[in-house]
Parts: sequence; structure tokens; C-alpha cells
Amino acid sequence: MGDMRIAIAGAGSVGRSIATELAGNGHDVLLIDRDTRAIGVDDLPQVEWLLADACELATLEDARLGDFDVVIAASSDDKVNLVVSLLAKTEFGVDQVIARINDPDNEWLFNDSWGVDLAVSPPRLIADLVEGGVPEEEDYAEEGTLPPLPGAEIAESVLRATSPFAGGRESELTAALPEGVALVAVVGPGGVRPPAPERTLSVGNTVVFLAEPDALGALEELLDPADGTAPED
Repeated sequence: MGDMRIAIAGAGSVGRSIATELAGNGHDVLLIDRDTRAIGVDDLPQVEWLLADACELATLEDARLGDFDVVIAASSDDKVNLVVSLLAKTEFGVDQVIARINDPDNEWLFNDSWGVDLAVSPPRLIADLVEGGVPEEEDYAEEGTLPPLPGAEIAESVLRATSPFAGGRESELTAALPEGVALVAVVGPGGVRPPAPERTLSVGNTVVFLAEPDALGALEELLDPADGTAPED
């Protein structure tokens, strides 16, 4: 896959984490957020910023959204994500629209009627992991959503004392991840949370990834080189 132009609506911890990962892989990334507190140009020098409301048609016209290959609606507000998705698809004809679902009760809305090509629900992903597996594609279709990523697998690993990342910041882990792997969640005593680069990883935390199958071996070696125990799929 060549370099792509990717617009991300929502510069919270999830949007910023996605932007960091994609920009680090050489893609052209634009972050859109109306909250000046979320804008940190110095923190993400590889990312372009637009301080504006992503739900406003004029904002998306200014951003020339039709020139982008992918739009990711990653805000913490499902209403915002639906509006951004609908505008991206119907007004600008963006090929791939990906939306974050915050409230599982809203999953039924996130389908092609709202311009969503791929819907990702972190709570659903974690619940499926806990309950022993990821639903089959037809199960997602019945819910009006799609599998997390085509050709990707979910991997998780509990950080041990021997892990080189235990006690370090999440940014150290994400910077070291092999190509084809993205950190999507961390599970600890405080529950499930999205990635946050400044937070510290502790022994006992469960780190959850989306990974291309070919990258699982490198991920396993990275997380616990002394042991080599494979992350559980």
C-alpha cells in the first residue's frame, strides 16, 4: 500500500494515536478538531492541523476533503462521527470512511446509510476478547458493522517484568512496533482505555493490538524477547 492522504476528525487520545501511527508510516495525515486544547502542533510535527468544526460543510471544503483517500471519524461523540462520515461520503465521495463507535448501543447506525465503510467499536473488541474470540464477518454484518480491519488479527499480551516496555511510556512501545502492527487498547486496574502516549505501562497491563498476520512473530519477539511466548490471538 502506497502513501495515502488521511483526514482524522477528533484530536483526542484516540485520534492523536492513530495520527501518530499513520504519519510514522509515511502517510499524509490531517487532524481536524475545534478544541484548541486538543491541538498540539509541537507534539506531532509530522501531522497537519486544522482548527475547525469537522461537522461543518465549509470546514471540510476548506480541507479539500475530496482529495483524501481515507477519512477517519475518531471523536468521542458518536453523533459527530456519523455526521462527518455522511458528509465525507455523500458530499466529497471519499473512498474509505472509517468511524469509531463510542456507545455500543449506537452500532446499528454505523453502516453505509451514514456513509460508513468500516466501523470499529473498542468496547465490542474488548468484550469479544474477554468472551473468547472475535465474531465472524457475518455476525458483524447483522449488526451493521464490519470486522475491525481486513486481513488483520487481534493480538494481546500481558506485560511481564521481563518486558522491555514495563515501566515505560506507551509512546516507547508504539515507536518500536513492527510495520503492520497498531496498539488499540490497554487494559489495567482502571479498566479499558485507548492508547495515550504519555501514560506509563505497568507490569500486569494487557496490551491489545491489531496486526497483519506476517507481523505477529516480530511482535511476539518485541514484547518478550527473553521468553518468546506468543501473544494470544
